[in-house]
Amino acid sequence: MTVKLFLQALLKFLAGLILLPLLLFVPAGTWNWKEAWIFLIVLFVPMFLAGIVMMFKSPDLLEKRLNMKEKENDQKEVIASSGCMFLASFITAGLCYRKQLMILPSWICIAACVLFLASYAMFAEVLRENAWLSRTVEVQEGQKVVDTGLYGIVRHPMYSATLFLFLSMPLILRSLPAFVIMLGYLPIIQKRMDNEEKVLEEGLEGYREYIQKVRYRVIPYIW
Repeated sequence: MTVKLFLQALLKFLAGLILLPLLLFVPAGTWNWKEAWIFLIVLFVPMFLAGIVMMFKSPDLLEKRLNMKEKENDQKEVIASSGCMFLASFITAGLCYRKQLMILPSWICIAACVLFLASYAMFAEVLRENAWLSRTVEVQEGQKVVDTGLYGIVRHPMYSATLFLFLSMPLILRSLPAFVIMLGYLPIIQKRMDNEEKVLEEGLEGYREYIQKVRYRVIPYIW
């Protein structure tokens, strides 16, 4: 662990902790929004704990996860599209709460919290299994194909986890329009996976064989 890495992680965490509430509560026109507070808790508490664990047990992996400088043009477009999707979804959720438009039943919030935390646990397991899990698409020095655990079921378990994480977010906020917007993540990760697999096939030994071995990308027998 280095002071530079600690400060980098802390600043990014604090930036999200400041920006996200503004995206929710300003459009909502109030701080008295129970579901938004629930969402912030289930998002940032596990994130903080995971960051602490990675800081001490796997600082190299944490550094990779903090790096968002994509080299591939396709991935730069994916990052930009994802950012627009999140902005639109969170702002829409806030506006829906203000106007009380298309609000989902309260039990949806509880079920979505369970799904969110389960997906977060899955994401943590993926991080544990794959030490080369960089946030950017690249082939790293000494990288090997991981084909055990969740990687023996689908080729991109990280995207499986993030798919359910992201889709559960607007459900926690009980906003149907925000959920519809978040469905935009499906074509976004499809584009990211297409480019990522092309890079890995060209630069990572054994990846073409791995594709033949593990047929599905995200959800067994479906995707």
